[in-house]
Amino acid sequence: MWYNNKVTEMLGIKYPIMQGPFGGGLSTPKLAATVSNMGGLGGYGAYTMSPQDIYDIDKQIKALTNNPYNINLWVSDTDAINGTVSNEVYEYTKQRFKPYFDKAGVEMPDKPAPFKSRFENQLQAILDIKPKVFSFMFGLLPEDVMEQCRKRGIKLVGAATTLDEAIALNNTGVDMIIASGFEAGGHRPSFLAPAEQSTTGTFVLIQLIKEKVSVPVIAAGGIATGSGIAAAFTLGADAVQIGTAFLACEESGALPAHKEALFSDAAKYTMLSRAYTGRLGRGISTQLGLDLIGKENDLLPFPLQTTFMSVLRKAALEKQKHDMVLFWGGQIAPILKHRKADELMKSLIADTTDILH
Repeated sequence: MWYNNKVTEMLGIKYPIMQGPFGGGLSTPKLAATVSNMGGLGGYGAYTMSPQDIYDIDKQIKALTNNPYNINLWVSDTDAINGTVSNEVYEYTKQRFKPYFDKAGVEMPDKPAPFKSRFENQLQAILDIKPKVFSFMFGLLPEDVMEQCRKRGIKLVGAATTLDEAIALNNTGVDMIIASGFEAGGHRPSFLAPAEQSTTGTFVLIQLIKEKVSVPVIAAGGIATGSGIAAAFTLGADAVQIGTAFLACEESGALPAHKEALFSDAAKYTMLSRAYTGRLGRGISTQLGLDLIGKENDLLPFPLQTTFMSVLRKAALEKQKHDMVLFWGGQIAPILKHRKADELMKSLIADTTDILH
């Protein structure tokens, strides 16, 4: 059968279907456990969390499933030099965004506090927890960290948006590589070249990477159905990672307005924008995002921009001014059908089996 392959054998799962590990509170233990209990690999994005938060979430997931799951972190979690920016830079950004804050009826926030990377402290939690899979984005893991993970039986999965990134990951000895295509929702996890220059589509990226690496390739981006899975496998993928379709399910941590947006006509129009976080990511198009395309100098570096925009986001959500809120979502959103994770998994498995068997 199509699902008996290197990935399922390596991870101890039945189906090579992985749930995208959403950050920023969009992942939930229930969603991860549901996917894992259905034979796939549930995921949890922990890059914004403290080590104690990660320990707590891990306990919650373990209480809901005995099956393998994935915890995800960001190797590079800040673009701010020394964690901050000058007062002059902040004042410039304030003036650029003032019309939007005025429209939402909210005062401009104070300058964000300096950000200190959490990654090294988070790593200790991963080593203690020993999840079956530790996936990472925005860079390469140090060799000593990889060695410690291997000693604990943790499978390492890195994300690539280009062939060069995949080769770099392969050379470090990761167990699998995610081919993260241009179509995907959320942040573009590029690390060797600017994200704007790393926009290869999923189905091209699979073929490029498959030719040059020695480990299984996981296709991510633009996949939400059995036919999408079958296409990815036909092109050489060994597994798929599905994000937007699971994000739209009731088990995810997305706000009700976010989920409804993914099932609305608005989902036909997505964009890549740095306006909301300082890093390039795909979500449902907004006028604010369109206004700021090509004006990256008007933004604060990640994650200071996220902190700055959080005040506007909160006010916009309270007043239902959703045109100023970026709801993450991929280009595949207009064909979403399922609102429950177990029903989505059943459909993915059945349809893929019908096509590939």
